[in-house]
Amino acid sequence: MPAAGHRRPPGAAARTQFNLGRALPFLILAMTVLADLLTPDKERFERLLVAAPALAAVTWSVRGTVGIGLLAMAVRALLSLSRDEAVVPELLASELVVAAVTGAAAWVSSVRTRYERDLREVTAVAEVVQRVVLRPLPDRLGRFDLHLLYLAAAAKARIGGDFYEAVRVPGAVRVMLGDVQGKGLGAVETASVLLGAFRATVNDAPDLAALADRLDEGLARYGGWDPDSDAAERFATVVLVELPDDRDVALLLSCGHPAPLLQHGTEVEPVAFADPSVPVNLAGLAQHHHRIEEVPFGPGDRLLLYTDGVSETRDRTGTFYPLETRMRGWVREPATELPGLLHRDLAAYGVDGLDDDVAAVLVVRAPESG
Repeated sequence: MPAAGHRRPPGAAARTQFNLGRALPFLILAMTVLADLLTPDKERFERLLVAAPALAAVTWSVRGTVGIGLLAMAVRALLSLSRDEAVVPELLASELVVAAVTGAAAWVSSVRTRYERDLREVTAVAEVVQRVVLRPLPDRLGRFDLHLLYLAAAAKARIGGDFYEAVRVPGAVRVMLGDVQGKGLGAVETASVLLGAFRATVNDAPDLAALADRLDEGLARYGGWDPDSDAAERFATVVLVELPDDRDVALLLSCGHPAPLLQHGTEVEPVAFADPSVPVNLAGLAQHHHRIEEVPFGPGDRLLLYTDGVSETRDRTGTFYPLETRMRGWVREPATELPGLLHRDLAAYGVDGLDDDVAAVLVVRAPESG
């Protein structure tokens, strides 16, 4: 389910297209025979039979392609015999043409299947990496429900430069959402380093300010271990959230990240950061300080964390996606439906669909039971 997780499963349209591709060689054979039988002898359609093995190479295995080629040769022979044609030289020449096309199609099929096998292996590795680096969020941590939307910019990618994590710590839940500068493997590497630093220190850091410092330290330490790494040169915007068990508040710290949206009842407003910190890995370029904001976060409230892949999606006129307006229109929608709504609306709004990594985490303070 693409709206709430990582994957884009093949849809009904893709499956129908694949099945049609497998049936097309047989359709060519049937239509050729039918056209030959229903038209005068001077009308010749058997030359179309070479299309059957050529099309089979697109979807069939090597054996299947060769089998369809042999079937085409048999159909060609039967059509010739039905017209009492001489076996040599016309029939033999046409059969050699079909055989040559079948051989070429079998080679194409072997190359295609080899690449498909390699792609499946790479995809399997990517899925394992995804589970390690960007594991799915739990549906619930303590008193808080979590709903995730994550989409990598590359159509077949599982991981991009956006990253997230949520962890239960003594007395609270801590959530992180971030966005690495740039794209590609370097951004993925930086994201993995920051995730590792967060997981290693989230339980021990006394507050969000100390946790933000640990992120900076982790990236700097990694750069010292591997000076040639592209990760050491990148920065990342990050928003950190702490949700205490004993108070109806949310504590937030922004390192240059877009302000989350807070929904209380039917009101939706961005969290105001009076003095946001600089992005991670840029602390040396400015005065280093952290200011933690505290906002009310009671039963039924929602907090949407998102990356600029959401807020900076543009339509044909260049207008940014009106996330705040959309969220006001969805205040009565079930929280479980919001990631799907956001995904579909973003895809429809963007002039070229979604051309950047997209990550959004909706945190919901569950209403009090009873």
